[in-house]
Amino acid sequence: MINPPKNLRARPTTDFAKENLFNVLNNILDFEELEVLDLFSGTGSISYEFASRGARSVTSVEINAVHHNFIRNTAKSFGMDNLHPVKANVFLYLKSCSKQYDLIFSDAPYDLEGSEEVIDLVFEKNLLKDDGLFIFEHSKGKDFSQNPHFKQLRSYGSVQFSFFEK
Repeated sequence: MINPPKNLRARPTTDFAKENLFNVLNNILDFEELEVLDLFSGTGSISYEFASRGARSVTSVEINAVHHNFIRNTAKSFGMDNLHPVKANVFLYLKSCSKQYDLIFSDAPYDLEGSEEVIDLVFEKNLLKDDGLFIFEHSKGKDFSQNPHFKQLRSYGSVQFSFFEK
């Protein structure tokens, strides 16, 4: 059980949404082969899910120092050698990233101005491997179905996951 300190200001993906998301992913992915990029990691809960399922590597990008240290310490305490926390601005990280990933997950703060820019950056910078999957978590009311890479929308209560493919 992971209990983030009270000074973490993240809005973690609800357990209900996370459980349903991973049920979907279990049916379409082989976790052992995955190289994952988790953007706006917050408490790191999505990173831990991938790491504990045996992902080859999980890069967890978070700008907040308190959150970054929490992720780093939690990964260390659980012996998650495959989890690599990076303290960075997500937009700058994506603009300078030269690696490709099998799966990219983004859970930007719902009220972050311009958070949709992450979608464009992922595809402009060619950050997904062939057949890679990009999952963008967002609030209701956002519609990305016109994006040429959009594949499907999964809705779990107030949490929406838009799936994109290369």
